[in-house]
Amino acid sequence: MSCMLGVVTVFCAPLPLYAKAPKTAATAQPASDGTSDPAIPYTVILTPTKHPELDAAISASSQLEALQASHAVGAYALAGRIRSDYDRVNIALESQGYYAGSVQISVKVGTRVVDGKDPSLPDILKALEKNQKVAITISSTLGPRFSLGSIALLAPLEKAAAPAPVVGSQTVKTPVAKASASKAKTPPEAAPADAAPVTFAQAVAQSQSVTLAPDERKAFNLSSGQPAVAETVLAAQNTLLNQLQEDGYATASVSTPLAYLEPQAQKLDIVFRVQRGPRVVIGPIGMTGLVHTNQSFLRNRLELKEGELYRPSRIEAARQDLVSTGVFASVQVRNDPPIITLPPGRTLMPGILQAMPIEFSFKEAKRRTLSAEVGYSTDLGGRLGASWTHHNLFGDAEQLKLTALVTGLGGSAQQGLGYDVYADFMKPDFLSKGQNLSVRLEGVRQLLYSYHQTAIIARAGLNRHVGKYWNLSGSLMGEQEQIKQFGDTRSYFIVAAPLNATFDNTSLSNPIDPATHGVRASLSITPSESLESGSTFFTLLSAQASTYFDLHHLGISRPGRSVIAVRGIVGSVQGASTYQIPPDQRLYAGGPATVRGFRYQGVGPQYGRTKYAIGGTSMDAGSVEFRQRLPMNLGVAGFVDAGQVGTGSRPGQGTLRVGYGGGVRYFTPIGPIRVDVALPMNRPPQGDKWELYFGLGETF
Repeated sequence: MSCMLGVVTVFCAPLPLYAKAPKTAATAQPASDGTSDPAIPYTVILTPTKHPELDAAISASSQLEALQASHAVGAYALAGRIRSDYDRVNIALESQGYYAGSVQISVKVGTRVVDGKDPSLPDILKALEKNQKVAITISSTLGPRFSLGSIALLAPLEKAAAPAPVVGSQTVKTPVAKASASKAKTPPEAAPADAAPVTFAQAVAQSQSVTLAPDERKAFNLSSGQPAVAETVLAAQNTLLNQLQEDGYATASVSTPLAYLEPQAQKLDIVFRVQRGPRVVIGPIGMTGLVHTNQSFLRNRLELKEGELYRPSRIEAARQDLVSTGVFASVQVRNDPPIITLPPGRTLMPGILQAMPIEFSFKEAKRRTLSAEVGYSTDLGGRLGASWTHHNLFGDAEQLKLTALVTGLGGSAQQGLGYDVYADFMKPDFLSKGQNLSVRLEGVRQLLYSYHQTAIIARAGLNRHVGKYWNLSGSLMGEQEQIKQFGDTRSYFIVAAPLNATFDNTSLSNPIDPATHGVRASLSITPSESLESGSTFFTLLSAQASTYFDLHHLGISRPGRSVIAVRGIVGSVQGASTYQIPPDQRLYAGGPATVRGFRYQGVGPQYGRTKYAIGGTSMDAGSVEFRQRLPMNLGVAGFVDAGQVGTGSRPGQGTLRVGYGGGVRYFTPIGPIRVDVALPMNRPPQGDKWELYFGLGETF
């Protein structure tokens, strides 16, 4: 018989064996050889194979490599560790398709080099002087790389046939759990009834073939001639199972693949057992674990409908949407068998009446939270305050947030203490799913060099998600304020209708995490009417965009470690000149939101040669920043900002101011803590010589 009859292997074992080696190193206890022998320090040299993926697998599989620094052992235990590495490294070779490879381990003791399999090695190690190190070199001879041969997709065996006798077969080591040579040669009458077929031909002969649909074949994406890499084969198993379930086969199964080794042909024949089961729709949807949350709110929000085709991606999207309400510590979903039969009128898929019930289980988070806020910059000084939030006020995920801040704690742009006190109310799914109602009532006082302001502001509006990346909002706002500028005090009543559109495809779940790719953009149009101190109608226009480029795409860094961030901002006031609109509605630049290195409102027209800013009716600014992640949760950044403010309505007017600087980052679970120092390149009269910024998250 040919050698292909000799070995039946399970293909799933190699990845766990070498992938989990580092974890074992981290949790293992110090080994002992049962003697009082002193621990022997050693170093390990892994000879490169010129294949990075294989080198990584060997390094992860080797216990000698993983335990050398933290788990030194005595002579006999070290000799045992060396012997075990032969099999472990060989498994790494075979997981990459090198089934005819071999492993060599040499141990250098003083000037003597000993083979790792030498029976006298423990005694040689035991004779070492105290603290004398040994050097261990691990190298591999690869041999030819095996490829995939025939690939069969078969129905499960109702009762596996007994293996045929194998005579003179060659046993070849494989990186997986395998049938032993003695078991492979067991006569039919002695074999267990549930033994798998010994040969690929027997497996094919004893089962029906399974034909894949075009989308299933595309997902499977495994063909003869590919390198026999374990990761590729296992990925095909997972993607095929995922596709079957996406096609509505909720109970589908794809077995762990069996590999039949053909040493002479340097190939592996693979068998997958595939069972679709019935095609089903979603059945009744249950919800458990709700205490303070109204089930009717969740069912109105739920993106799934009873009777639609069963698709795990749709179910997971619905789960994620329920998580996004912010009232749950966890949301789990599971199938809730048995499969039931729906009446024809309750299915949305003609001809499919069988349905899989599913169940969502919820664990509600704390409804009330208390948080603190702190920030500092040399221009605006310090701000300190606290917020109290109720996350589920009436049971429909309504949020009430009360915040009180003290502002103006020092700062070169401030003339005294101020405050910012506000109440925010948000009701999700207002009138329509995905549409939120937001209401704010705010009292603010700030004593800036540009102006002193005391105001009460009321705002109410709707916010709606459109598609995957867009967000649209519109609101009505009323503001009663008193402003003192250059010794002149006036009262204003402003009515405005801000309209905003934002785009964000950076795919960040936490908005203060640093973006490494994508675009953020916003456009705002705010028609406004100023009353009391003269009547003026004007419109504020502003646009902002930032993008992020990961240098990993150029092959010069690891993903997310080196990023260039670019930002651009433009603004314009249409319909009125500078002195026709209230000072707080004018455009200013300076500070982390526009041009660092200049104090807040420090860029633009100034009152004489003082540090009092007048403001303008046009503004533009841009920033370029390089961000580099370092070890130990640290990072650094360097940046250049530029911007100008003009008195016309067209951006690009005024005196261009340029600032530059850098800073450090410390990355925490809630986001990076940022400390930046910025300097002005062309400082205006009375301008600051430098600025320090401290905060949470990146500036953009």
